[in-house]
Amino acid sequence: VLLVRNKMEFSALGSRCPHYGAPLSKGVLRGHRLRCPWHGSCFNIKTGDIEEYPSLDCLPCFKVTVEDGKVFVTAKKKVQTTPAASMHSQHLGLGTISLKRCLLNQNTMLLLGGGVAALTCAETLRQEGFTGRIIMVTKEKHPPYDKSKLSKEMNLKAEDIYLRKPEFLCAHGIELWTEKEAVSVDFQKQKVHFMDGSSQKYNQLLIATGGHSSFLKVPGADLQNVCHLQTPEDSSKVLELASGKNLVIVGASFIGTMLEGLSGPGKVGPDLHCCSVSLLIRAPLPFQMLQSKGVKFYMKKELHELKGKDGKVTEAILASGEKLPADVVVVGIGVSPSSAFLKGTSIARDSSGAILVDLHMQTNIPNVFAAGDVVSFPVALLNGDHASIHHQQVAEAHGSIAAFNMLKKQKELHTVPFFWTTMLGRSIHYAGYGKGYTDMVLKGSLEQQKFLIFYLKDDFVTAAASLNCDPTVSLIAEVLYLGKHISKEEAE
Repeated sequence: VLLVRNKMEFSALGSRCPHYGAPLSKGVLRGHRLRCPWHGSCFNIKTGDIEEYPSLDCLPCFKVTVEDGKVFVTAKKKVQTTPAASMHSQHLGLGTISLKRCLLNQNTMLLLGGGVAALTCAETLRQEGFTGRIIMVTKEKHPPYDKSKLSKEMNLKAEDIYLRKPEFLCAHGIELWTEKEAVSVDFQKQKVHFMDGSSQKYNQLLIATGGHSSFLKVPGADLQNVCHLQTPEDSSKVLELASGKNLVIVGASFIGTMLEGLSGPGKVGPDLHCCSVSLLIRAPLPFQMLQSKGVKFYMKKELHELKGKDGKVTEAILASGEKLPADVVVVGIGVSPSSAFLKGTSIARDSSGAILVDLHMQTNIPNVFAAGDVVSFPVALLNGDHASIHHQQVAEAHGSIAAFNMLKKQKELHTVPFFWTTMLGRSIHYAGYGKGYTDMVLKGSLEQQKFLIFYLKDDFVTAAASLNCDPTVSLIAEVLYLGKHISKEEAE
């Protein structure tokens, strides 16, 4: 139990964040909001309700009484968390999603995509009183799962990383159609057509199809053992193939942190610790700590060709002529919006294919909303300019906001992007949006692998990143959420 005092008012809550179990006593308290020190989830200290994702569950609340200068907390020995509740609903005893499908309500909410955006949309629809049909459609074979664990705990089974079990979805009347892919949408008839020849009409449509890994465009890219990391099956395959082998990772994204999932006692095999691992990156990122683990860096290098034998990759050749032994190649060169099925329609997309939405997650088509990695949306820290931000927390916020507006309950997006990862046991956090930054302030030491970086534009902080400096970035995220400016002088 966590006892919180805000001025002279006491609240008692669960002491661990429902997301990954972070100790909330080390979090950031601002007014009625308590922010998790690890991943940025925010909770209302009076009700336990979620006010910022990525946690999908509320905090339990306990009765507090003050008598003769002493504070008493009344709690059961075992308390379960509850699914995300709308503001104050848990306090009123409605914390669980109590509503289910009512057959008299013929309205259909069709959600394309099986990620966190679609999941939070479905749960919010039920929480906000929708009793019609909710269909979540995914081309994958699994219900929504924690994608961050694909690179961190690669030995887990798919079932171990499900965010919600199929039984949970079924209990709340949320239909899940797996291994089913949309190929076209007739916006006039409000109907989606699928690859298997079937179709489904809708009253409101959410497009949350996410993104897909960009493909290599070099000779040999189609060889066996050239992999992407998008699904639990991909994760298991890479783990199996890379054991005791030469691994080359192509790209500058945080796919490089997958090395954490490939090292450690009992995860793959002792010979992996002496593997030759090469990381091709085009920008100097803080991966120096990986060098002690045998990672070789090739900065600002281009991959020219992959060569193989018997159909399997054996060698990566750089534009400089350098040759790297490669039994396995993992590609992490960016993500493209999964929106090709919308080609030829009137829905507005940008040059990358991302769907353009407003702060209500509304597209330019009536009754059609979009959320998550497939969208470009107005970002407050860019003064309302559009951007695509591929963070789990942002996708969840999108899904929830979309649900409110699908129900005609006008609500605008208000969130600060929050990204996290770990690298060899060290925490990396990033909050805000630093695109177009013109100045930086560094506090701490890169060499000692403990630092905080402020990114500034027009002399004000728009983003911050840290290594091993919890919960500093959570504090900065809270300041930015409140709309306050952090000047360069204050950052220094």
